Amino acid sequence: MQDRAVLVTGAARRIGAAIARHLHAAGARVALHCNRSRAEADALASGLNRARASSAAVVQGDLLDVASLTRIVDEAASAFGRLDGLVNNASSFYATPFGKIGEREWNDLMGSNLRAPLLLSQAAAPRLREARGAIVNIVDIHWERPLANFVVYSIAKAGLAGLTRSLALELGPEVRVNGVAPGAILWPEGGKHFDEGERQRIAAQTPLARIGSPDDVAGAVKYLLFDAPFVTGQILAVDGGRTVHL
Repeated sequence: MQDRAVLVTGAARRIGAAIARHLHAAGARVALHCNRSRAEADALASGLNRARASSAAVVQGDLLDVASLTRIVDEAASAFGRLDGLVNNASSFYATPFGKIGEREWNDLMGSNLRAPLLLSQAAAPRLREARGAIVNIVDIHWERPLANFVVYSIAKAGLAGLTRSLALELGPEVRVNGVAPGAILWPEGGKHFDEGERQRIAAQTPLARIGSPDDVAGAVKYLLFDAPFVTGQILAVDGGRTVHL
């Protein structure tokens, strides 16, 4: 992984930041995409660059703005002179109860979870082919087993799983494309959606009897990007076994 360059979307905070740190620690250079979290992205990049000079850069842009997606890829590639990997991590997540779904929710959730990964992958494909690189999409275990009241989010992640498999066909043999489907890793901020009782129920339902950590996802991403040369078109669940009986 030494000096290979990876673009991680939504890399300023939470799981995205953990992925960026994990890849960087293994020797990769990372382009940290952010939208509104510029201060956090700059702080993360500064820390990574102190550890290894010129190894991190920040690329800012709204993934719902289709016109900006090619620019994001171009800036990431220009920062390091190459692009070896793309991690489509950025995601909107909130409930959309059936009967109350509007155009705004549809455009936001489908745009961030499905349209942006498709168009970013399309923009990155020539460079990834040249580098014989890889794409990892952050899906969700609920792509296969929908989450009640999260209709649009669930179908957007189902679409992302389908996109992962389609791109594995479209981009092979030069580019591998896989997905990581996290289970319960980090609870939504602000106490939304899952009260304490629901959190305890989810942990108890998981065979490992706990939730995971961002580093669990980051390790799976690193594996699929750089340590799995004969793996493509797969969705790896990182869920403590929860989907065994969900």
